[in-house]
Amino acid sequence: MAVALITGASRGIGAVIASTLAEHGYRVVVNHRNSAPQAEDVVRSITAAGGEAVAIKADVTAPEDVAAMVEEVNQRWGGIDVLVHNALTPYAVTSFARLSWEQLGGKLDSELHAAFLTTKAVVPGMIARGRGRLIYLSALLSRRPRDGMITLGTAKAAMDQFVRYVALELAQHGITANIVAPTTVEGATSTELVSPERLRAIAAAIPMQRLARPNEVANTVAFLASDGSGFTTGHYLPVSGGMGIE
Repeated sequence: MAVALITGASRGIGAVIASTLAEHGYRVVVNHRNSAPQAEDVVRSITAAGGEAVAIKADVTAPEDVAAMVEEVNQRWGGIDVLVHNALTPYAVTSFARLSWEQLGGKLDSELHAAFLTTKAVVPGMIARGRGRLIYLSALLSRRPRDGMITLGTAKAAMDQFVRYVALELAQHGITANIVAPTTVEGATSTELVSPERLRAIAAAIPMQRLARPNEVANTVAFLASDGSGFTTGHYLPVSGGMGIE
C-alpha cells in the first residue's frame, strides 16, 4: 500500500487532501507543527472510514524535525511514495510601499527552506524504489499578482521554479514533481487574513463566480499522486475556475 506524507495536514486544505488520499487507498501521514488535537481528529476520521493514518509533529523548516519524521515513517511503513507539500508558513499582507526586507526575505526563506528540506528527505527513498510523486501547493498569486500579496506571491513563484528544476533532474528516476495552484479556497487558513468584502470581490472576478472548494484542490492532488499521472511532470496546474486562462 502506497504511503503519502501531507505537510500541514491538521486542518483546511491539508486535512481534506489527507482524507481524499486515504479514500484512494493511501496510508496517510498527517503532519502538523503545533496542532496535535486537530491532527488526531483527522486521523480518527480516516481510521473510522477504514483507512490508515498517523499524525506526526514536525516543523518543516527544522532539519532535525523533518529527518525524524521521515525516519519514523520509514520505520513504520517502509518509505514515502507521495509527498504533498502543503504547509503554509506565515506571511505579511502588505503593499510594496510598506514592505520590509525582513517580511519579504523571511517569507522567501521559510517557503523555500520547507520545500527544500522535505524534498531532500524523501527523494533518496523514491530514487531507490524507482518511483515517486512530489506535489507542491502553490497559489495562483505566483503568476497573477494581487494587491497586498507581494510576500506570498513572490515566495510561491520562487518555489514554482524550484519544483521545475527538481522535476527535470528526477524524471529519469521515475519521479514526478508538479505544482497545484489554487485561487483563493473556501475556508482556507489564508482567508482569515482577508476581509469578507475582499473575498466577495475575488469570487466575483472568477469566471465561475465562486472561490475554489477544498475537495477540488484535493482531487487534483489525488490525480497527480496516481499512476495515471506518470507522464505528467514539471507542470503548473491551476485550480482557478477559469481565472487567468492562458
